[in-house]
Amino acid sequence: MTPTITAFDRSPDRGKGQARDMRVRWALEEVGQPYDVRLVSFSEMKQPAHRALHPFGQIPTYQEGDLALFESGAIVFNIADRNDGLLPDDANARARAIAWMFAALNTLEPPIVDLGAAMLLERDKTWYEQRLPIVEDRIRHRLGELSSRLGDADWLDGAFSAGDLLMVTVLRRLNGSDILNEYPNLAAYVVRGEARPAFRRAFEAQMAVFTAGSTS
Repeated sequence: MTPTITAFDRSPDRGKGQARDMRVRWALEEVGQPYDVRLVSFSEMKQPAHRALHPFGQIPTYQEGDLALFESGAIVFNIADRNDGLLPDDANARARAIAWMFAALNTLEPPIVDLGAAMLLERDKTWYEQRLPIVEDRIRHRLGELSSRLGDADWLDGAFSAGDLLMVTVLRRLNGSDILNEYPNLAAYVVRGEARPAFRRAFEAQMAVFTAGSTS
């Protein structure tokens, strides 16, 4: 059965591929799974029909038969768990890849999202100039640790995995700042992820929504 995911009907990031349906699209492209997309507006996301799928009124959601999921990390894990290509066969390597999935979403993403929220929503606050360096330093602390661990390797733990997929999408959220460029091996790591054919297909599919919306 072809799964259906939900995505914004207008690109809130102006086609930069940051919305979290990008992660799900990429995972599906990596495993070669066709999928359908149902576009929802911001108002529709808050309606009971969508909240039945996502209790917090966000995207993405994932439906396949009688399975309905929300949260991008959980959806990517489900895709990786049920298909070949995103998790290693070796049990220990598989466990490590899953650990990197959690690290991307729980350790790296929160301070990066905090920076985005500060720059978008807090510029008019009197304490903005004082708070911004604190948020940036938290990000640098985590990036420094990640950079040391990655070293000169292509991927986090051997072959490309769902851990890398989520980590790259998290790090891409820094594209609007210069912080990532302070860590050349991490910047190159993101470029490698973006060069994967499956990423390009997913990005083009998400970008097509923005293109269609901007010409309507």
